[in-house]
Amino acid sequence: MDSSTFRELHWLLDIIQSADIGIVVIDKDLKIEVFNRFMQVHSKIVAENIIGQNITEVFPHLNDEWFTRRVRSVFELGIPVYTTFQQRKSLFDFALRLPIHHANSEMYQNTTFVPLRSSTDVVEKLAIIIYDETAMAISQGKLEEAKDELLVLSRTDKLTGLNNRGYWEERLKEEFLRNSRSSETVSLVIFDIDHFKRINDTFGHTVGDDAIRFIAKALLEHAREVDVCGRYGGEEFTVILPNTNIQGAKVFCERFRELVAANVVHSGGHDISFTISLGICQLDQSIDSAHKWLINADAALYKAKEGGRNKTEAFVACAGSEV
Repeated sequence: MDSSTFRELHWLLDIIQSADIGIVVIDKDLKIEVFNRFMQVHSKIVAENIIGQNITEVFPHLNDEWFTRRVRSVFELGIPVYTTFQQRKSLFDFALRLPIHHANSEMYQNTTFVPLRSSTDVVEKLAIIIYDETAMAISQGKLEEAKDELLVLSRTDKLTGLNNRGYWEERLKEEFLRNSRSSETVSLVIFDIDHFKRINDTFGHTVGDDAIRFIAKALLEHAREVDVCGRYGGEEFTVILPNTNIQGAKVFCERFRELVAANVVHSGGHDISFTISLGICQLDQSIDSAHKWLINADAALYKAKEGGRNKTEAFVACAGSEV
């Protein structure tokens, strides 16, 4: 080896050692030939102690089908193989040390398996190149979290935390279409606070808002996880009750009506009590749209209010009349 070739090799080794990426070179027997400074720092393993050892003995977690398949592919096909952190979080289990990543304990990595050819164009060795993509992964994760939060906010009524009208109507349409393809029973409930305007006029809107919040909280505690609760507007609320016939819906409504009537809301130095009126409609084949389903439930609510309030009425769609 002449002096110029030696100097070029020395520079190349300096680059490999100084690069802010992980570089590992293995042969066909998986024996380690190069283990650069990046790898030593993050693994806390001195290169001299593992050169010539099988990489799966040094890192036992690599002794799996996923790693073996990629190595075999590079040696047999002679083409690079790429893996991102979305496919596999990391190839090497490296802990993070930078304070900026304090909320994350492990490094996210992109990995490239590169074939290294001899002068006769035979793949004799394989380089594994490790890129630290933790910052990108964290940013991507935060972006996804922000999207999820925005999605929830877009669907949620600000005052009550219930589904807002727009999203609840989407769920109503979905439930209508789902029921049209199945034989499951489902009922719709719509209700409002009796004489709510009187509460606002007498005690103020702050007290009125507290009354609405009380209803929302009580509704969520009273409803099942599968029930779809929403604030439809003002003091009006809606509930979709899957797998519930009209008798079951009446039981739900009466228990909730009695719960509301028995409670007192403390707000702004006032103790107020109030009641609710409820309308029910069980979905059946005579109802041809989600809108018609809602209209029928609203008609039952109107009858409850006309009948003296603080009561539950049901609309029997197949008969075309309330009962």
